[in-house]
Amino acid sequence: MSKTPAYTISGKENGIRIDSRLLEERIQKAIEDGHRNLVVDAFGQHGIGGRLWKAGNDKLYIKVVGPPGQRLGSLAYPNTTIEIMGPVSEDVGWLNAGAEIIVHGNAGNGAANAMAQGKLYIAGNTGSRAMTMTKKNPRFEPPEVWVLGSVGDYFGEFMAGGIAVICGWKSQSPQNVLGYRPLVGMVSGTVYVRGPFDGYSKADAKEVEISDEDWSWLTSNLKAYLEKISRQELLDPMSVRSDWRKITAKGPQEKGGSNRMSMSNFHQNVWNAELGKGGLIGDLSDMDMSPIPLITTGELRRYVPVWENDKYMAPCQATCPSGIPVQERWRLVREGRIDEAVDMALAYSPFPATVCGYLCPNPCMGACTKGDAGMAPVDITLLGKASIKAKTPKLPELSGKKVAIIGGGPAGISAAWQLRQAGHEAFIFDNAEEIGGKITSVIPNTRIPKEVISKELERVRDVVGHVQASEITKAEFEKIAAEYDFVIIATGAQKPRTLPVPGKERLVTSLDFLLKSKANAIKPGKNVVVIGAGNVGCDVATEAKRLGAETVTLIDVQKPAAFGKEKEEAEHVGAIFRYPCFTSEITSEGVKLTTGEIIPADTVVVSIGDAADLDFLPERIRVEKGLITVNDVFQTTDSKIFAIGDIVKAGLITDAIGAGRISANAISDIIGGKRPQSDTRLMIDKSRVKLEYFDPRILEYGDNEQCGAECASCGKCRDCGICVAVCPEAAISRKQIGFTDFEYKVNPDKCIACGFCAGACPCGIWNMTVNSPLE
Repeated sequence: MSKTPAYTISGKENGIRIDSRLLEERIQKAIEDGHRNLVVDAFGQHGIGGRLWKAGNDKLYIKVVGPPGQRLGSLAYPNTTIEIMGPVSEDVGWLNAGAEIIVHGNAGNGAANAMAQGKLYIAGNTGSRAMTMTKKNPRFEPPEVWVLGSVGDYFGEFMAGGIAVICGWKSQSPQNVLGYRPLVGMVSGTVYVRGPFDGYSKADAKEVEISDEDWSWLTSNLKAYLEKISRQELLDPMSVRSDWRKITAKGPQEKGGSNRMSMSNFHQNVWNAELGKGGLIGDLSDMDMSPIPLITTGELRRYVPVWENDKYMAPCQATCPSGIPVQERWRLVREGRIDEAVDMALAYSPFPATVCGYLCPNPCMGACTKGDAGMAPVDITLLGKASIKAKTPKLPELSGKKVAIIGGGPAGISAAWQLRQAGHEAFIFDNAEEIGGKITSVIPNTRIPKEVISKELERVRDVVGHVQASEITKAEFEKIAAEYDFVIIATGAQKPRTLPVPGKERLVTSLDFLLKSKANAIKPGKNVVVIGAGNVGCDVATEAKRLGAETVTLIDVQKPAAFGKEKEEAEHVGAIFRYPCFTSEITSEGVKLTTGEIIPADTVVVSIGDAADLDFLPERIRVEKGLITVNDVFQTTDSKIFAIGDIVKAGLITDAIGAGRISANAISDIIGGKRPQSDTRLMIDKSRVKLEYFDPRILEYGDNEQCGAECASCGKCRDCGICVAVCPEAAISRKQIGFTDFEYKVNPDKCIACGFCAGACPCGIWNMTVNSPLE
């Protein structure tokens, strides 16, 4: 990198992206003015770093931050170094004339296409047709392409010179690091490859032994390459000679023989077919070099592109127990409709701020496609916290159907909320003065602002009714079942489990401890031991510390099940985790382990889970292992009675909310004369989603607008039009449907099944499927 001060050129002006042509003009002007150390803040502009002859023989360094567009480093000049601080789009280094290009991420299709000189260092994988038609000028050193992972299909097609080094480190295709049909038409050049490969064109290339001279060149240049991409730690594991293999082009005589193709036959059947209309350079010439077209259209295509919009669930939605279509909310944010994005959550949960913003461990973020690629998952908590402003939806007229919900916790409230929005009257039966269950009674105030819960509960009370009842008995349950059209059991797990050890009367249950701590009605003393290191145990630990405990120790018989925010907060206050620890007795001194050790404790809290109280259930409702048996829509063995929440299976608050929505929807279907159905869509294959369009530098999101822009919208079309722009035959068009809907359609008479649409789609919408014209 140049030591002269950097001159920054932005790809935006007044917050608006400028055209590629204008950005190039500004780069050229900076070169004219004598700047030789440039920082280009790109926003998808094409051709950055190319054609900078005005620098002469001066060394020129260009650092590209932000996502660059296609053809970065195209026609780049010697003495130029271009460093991209993330992934790069298609055709990086196309016709490179001598520049050194360093990519700190993956590269798209066509990397080093027709490259003649220079070096291309890639710290990830490449798309298809990398190193195609590279060449070597005998007056200069051969061009070099280094790839840390693997290359895509048709690698090295018509390779006519140069050196490629494919390192196979954590590659995108570990079973075949050279991809499908590599080195077809190879006439010159060398490939060093580490890792398994198969299927290269043995008619054009051959594997040869790595000589001592080869190994000396490879190891010395490998060290330089790893330094360029800041991966020096990989030098030793990659310096095992037996791991590497060498492939070179066959000579003319080796390709000959009795079946050798004549020059006229080759010219007609190979050269014209590959380079004519629809071929590699057909768009650069008006001459018809392909009288017999190689590429077919219509029913003769083997594969056809299919627009599979919304066919698959995004990973975030598929893993959200409440079923919230997170990617759809971010679409609304991108369109400037944040109020709608906020309100949309109420269609799925009555607690979008309380849960999504504060209490949920956010499995949607854990499943985010960007996270799998080492990028920061889009932060749903920002939109969750903004949902406190969500407006109560307009309620429909009542249908005349009444549903009783026994239990006023998150599951019961969720079911009541959904039923009322569907037009049915819902009543919550709960023996507490205030509904909310464990959200209001035991979750520490440090986890969530009290005013957030209060406001969302106020919104719930405006929508559903609350019947304060005494303990539900069998007789009371049967009375309710007779008076209402349907019943949903959501009583949760309220009976704390304990340990059958001497001194168990000294134990305080986690539920009792958290209830009293919320009212500051307990003094835990100097030392506290929590038996059970799950998330509830972590809440006990943080509360004990808040109330003055000096040491808090969480013990468990196995590796602690705690995770997420609860565990982080417990660790933050200094709680100690120990396992495996087996309790033999509770004494006045503390917890005695089976080893004889006594862990000092003034208070011992047992937090090994809670059991459901099922004494009120009639025999017709099946129970197994202390839990109610239900089907996929939470219907019990009595068709008019449903059960949800911890009384069915222990889970997260979001699991309970999701179960409430599913059961309520099933009841609405039955009332409407339909068969209850759940969403059976599969989650989209994350490999279909292209993340090269997104900024890898983001470690933390500043606002909802940034989150919306950086959401990959997996499986849901962003309407970006990239497929239309990339189609070489203009076969794709956009059709408007009504005021808001649209679809992209393919003209089969134009489509050549090249797959560019599927390869370029950022959301993974396009799929190449087998053509079945007779179906």
